[in-house]
Amino acid sequence: MLQGPMGTFFNRVAVWLNEQGIGVKKINFNGGDWFFHRKLDAVDYTGKLRDFPDFLRRFMIEHRIDGVVCFGDCRHYHTAARQVVQGLGLPFFVFEEGYVRPDYITLECGGVNAHSPLPRSPAFYRALPDRPVPKPEPAYPSFKRSAWSSMFYYGAGRLFGALYPHYQHHKKFSIRYEARNWCRAWVRKHLNRHRDAPVMESLLREHDGEYFAVALQVYNDSQVRVHSDYPDVRDFIRAVVASFAAGANPRHQLVFKHHPMDRGQRDYRRLIDSLCEEHGVVGRVHYVHDVHLPTLLRHARGVVTINSTVGLSALYHAKPLKLMGRSLYDMEGLTYQGELAGFWTADHRIDWELWRRFRTYLITQTQLNGAFYGRDFHALHKQAAAAAELPAPLVLRPRTVRLDRPARQATQERQAA
Repeated sequence: MLQGPMGTFFNRVAVWLNEQGIGVKKINFNGGDWFFHRKLDAVDYTGKLRDFPDFLRRFMIEHRIDGVVCFGDCRHYHTAARQVVQGLGLPFFVFEEGYVRPDYITLECGGVNAHSPLPRSPAFYRALPDRPVPKPEPAYPSFKRSAWSSMFYYGAGRLFGALYPHYQHHKKFSIRYEARNWCRAWVRKHLNRHRDAPVMESLLREHDGEYFAVALQVYNDSQVRVHSDYPDVRDFIRAVVASFAAGANPRHQLVFKHHPMDRGQRDYRRLIDSLCEEHGVVGRVHYVHDVHLPTLLRHARGVVTINSTVGLSALYHAKPLKLMGRSLYDMEGLTYQGELAGFWTADHRIDWELWRRFRTYLITQTQLNGAFYGRDFHALHKQAAAAAELPAPLVLRPRTVRLDRPARQATQERQAA
């Protein structure tokens, strides 16, 4: 195990693996990792990032590691690990937030999001049988548990920072920064509740079916940094407003939906107001934070996002969707394949049969019922039963490990045993 979500989730996964007769070793990279996983069989990596691939390769050969598990495949250490692990011919398992929310989390072998090994061919999914998806159990994700896990993680990271002098976090690593953002998010949540209500009432009353919803993402999300060509979410906002002003029907509206986990870090109100002035669309562009997302999507004319999983919710509500980044579900028949300029007036229809089969395959092959900060349901028997009904399900076959001669001999002896 490499880095997991902040909190105790990887401890629970380790217990489950042990129950299946699978031994677990953990690599910690900072004080937060150590604090939450100090009871596991763990080692501390205190070297430099550039030296980590050699360290990991030696570690895996020495301890005869069969596979690696991590959370997110775009963190600095996980990007390096992915190359090492796949170079050895071993499985690289990645947890991620659920593609389908709120009662699922994602687990894939090889990568997640745009790195996912899922087929991108519509023909593949059209050939699948039409099967119902088992209804998930409520996972009850806890905002409070997430917040406390974050505070303890960054607090321990700061307290024991001297023990990990070369650690490079994938985001800003500061308890003061996180505490300020959580407090600011709490204040903004209550302020925006009063701002958003009249905006939504007006949209539903006067512009039902005549507005485009734009789902924004966290400003430092790897989905934006790695899987899109936008240097910043603000560049995405600029491109969307300019395109909407130039190509949309004058009676249509545009609604930007702020990401709830970005509430404390960013606010784009001034930027959007200035862009409306610049492009002559004052009164046609709206900015909301804490509105009911399904309601916003149900009454929208179409949806635009970079590559957020909100796009999957838009497809669920049968709304035309334009993705501006790279995504595992950006394929003909599901998403609009033309340029954004043509999306505003296009008559795009979703292939509902394709969508239903794709969603079934996505859930049975990549989703686990549970939450990182809620209840876990390692219902693999239920997932396996649903997956077995599909042709060519995701199967992990034995692989030949590319090791040096002594390690290869040890591996062969272990496999024979």
